Amino acid sequence: MNVPAGDTGASWTADAMRLCRLPDLSDAGAYVVDDRGRIVEVTAQAEQLLGHPAEDLLGRDAHDLLHRGKYGEPLPRSRCAMRQPLIVGGSAQGEGEWFERGDGLLMRVSWMVTPCRLDQGGTGALVLFHESPAPAPHETAGAAASMSQLDRLALLAETTTTLTASLDVDETLRQLVRLVLPLLADWAVIDLLTEEGGVSRAVVAHFEGGFLTNRDDLEGPMPPVPQESPMPLSRALRGVTATLVSPETYQGLPDSGIAVAQQELFRVTGMHSACIAPIRGVREVVGALTLGRSRQPAAFTTADLLLVEDIARRAGLALDNARLYERQRRVAETMQRHLLPKLPSVPGLEMSASYRPAPHASQVGGDWYDSFVLPDGATALVIGDVVGHDLDAAAGMAQVCNMLRAYAGASQDPPSVVVDRLDQAVARMAETHMATAVLARLERRDDGGWRLRWTNAGHPPPLLVERDGRTRFLEEGQDLLLGTGIHTVRADATADLPPRSTLVLYTDGLIESPTRTLDEGMARLSRYAASMAHRPVASLGDALIDRVRPADNDDDVALLTVRIPDLP
Repeated sequence: MNVPAGDTGASWTADAMRLCRLPDLSDAGAYVVDDRGRIVEVTAQAEQLLGHPAEDLLGRDAHDLLHRGKYGEPLPRSRCAMRQPLIVGGSAQGEGEWFERGDGLLMRVSWMVTPCRLDQGGTGALVLFHESPAPAPHETAGAAASMSQLDRLALLAETTTTLTASLDVDETLRQLVRLVLPLLADWAVIDLLTEEGGVSRAVVAHFEGGFLTNRDDLEGPMPPVPQESPMPLSRALRGVTATLVSPETYQGLPDSGIAVAQQELFRVTGMHSACIAPIRGVREVVGALTLGRSRQPAAFTTADLLLVEDIARRAGLALDNARLYERQRRVAETMQRHLLPKLPSVPGLEMSASYRPAPHASQVGGDWYDSFVLPDGATALVIGDVVGHDLDAAAGMAQVCNMLRAYAGASQDPPSVVVDRLDQAVARMAETHMATAVLARLERRDDGGWRLRWTNAGHPPPLLVERDGRTRFLEEGQDLLLGTGIHTVRADATADLPPRSTLVLYTDGLIESPTRTLDEGMARLSRYAASMAHRPVASLGDALIDRVRPADNDDDVALLTVRIPDLP
């Protein structure tokens, strides 16, 4: 379906998306989309044909998820034949369109689309489809040779849009392969120059019989690039030029180790025609792209070479940006890890901390944990989060963390007074940083038990897990976060901690999700923490992050766990 881009469906409730209200047909699948093209009903037969469970379909844009060109490339909305009923009304039908299944295979479909009214109000469209026979081999042979100038321009535009959508190198490489196979070739080989000056064969991908497979046995480190070699790959890796290549190119005596690797590549793959183009970034050459044909009968032409060269140039810009981003991320993450403190050894207490950077190449955050022994013998526990996801947030975290240590260690004031003093200091910083934090004092009672006194500056409440699995959040002592500039009178809260209980302090990356409420995230944490009440503290933090952290939360997590000993 071709519809305006918009909500992906996260805001839809379960009542608005229903499974199998439509009757199943013997061979055809059916689904209903709303006026934005989002799937709101689906049959079990459609699930089977599409290779997607209902939960992966409901609320998703049908065009973006399913519709592809006949070579597997993303289909521009301007070329979608199934949009008419959503735009002008009426029904439409056709055949020869392609859906991408959940396993990545293409399925040729015959289809019919007709408008309908939705039970929840508004109009949508009913889509009926069934699998139609795949085209004969001659229909897809020489695909690139039959491309019109408009198709080539559309491919280049799609290349730019697709490759610049990610700042992850591996994802960019995967998308590049999907753009060129099998549309232009049977084989795609991507060689990348490493930061150490070497060469790595990052991808060798093959499309055959509807399957896209990676030849791991042909990937890996490569010999160095000879500076004077006239061979095509060596020239491309030096950024010289793009070249049309055949097996005969590498039949002579090899002049280098990299030429030997190319001889082996042509022998194993059976490529009869190939083109090799440099992948250039903004400042330097990033690598080389090789496209080869073994089953497609047509040889590459000069026009094909110009197209591949243009694709490689756009890929170079995307890879250059992704590498620069990952380099900055590594610097920030390394700096943040070095700033996080070592935990003290406190007689009787078991203590452990965990830090997990944000997934999916997100930027580094300002999460931190801390613990230190105070002058009066009490143990300070700290968990905090500076607002932001960049180097500034990591630097701000270091400043706030160090100031809090200094203020807490300079007196025996209660946590509320220390945090109030920190709040005033944060407001006076040259660059004010908003932050949340919990500062707690853990101290022995006269009877040998342990008491916690804490104050909370806008942070998620600590979780107390008793030895029998009972849990409760320590929600007292809540007040404004740091750095607002608003004066507030902060309060302290106290609680006696039962023997063998576990205190869990965490940052919001553990419980927040764009698709779930905060209460749901806290309930999930409580449930898993209760089930791990007897797990050793040393492994508890990582286990909680693995189980509780939402897959769609692109944020880092800091977590501090403390196990209270038995009474003496």
